[in-house]
Amino acid sequence: MTIIWTIFIGFVIGLIARAVLPGRDPAGFIITTVVGISGALIGSLIGRALGFYSEGQPASFVMSVVGAVALLAGYRYMVPATSVGKP
Repeated sequence: MTIIWTIFIGFVIGLIARAVLPGRDPAGFIITTVVGISGALIGSLIGRALGFYSEGQPASFVMSVVGAVALLAGYRYMVPATSVGKP
């Protein structure tokens, strides 16, 4: 059940990150979920570096969204949006 919960929360965080940073994305459900889960990990690392969390503490919801937005911005920089439906 923990894996399903992690995937669900990652998807929600990914959706929030996409709402904060709107635009055309070639990203679907899987990329959105990966961005959310990875954003939580990045938010945790940022929080530890700034002294907000100690070792073993998970990131808060806000830091997870911050990490996901940073990751999504990097993803958009690396993978440009393509024109869907045009040859």
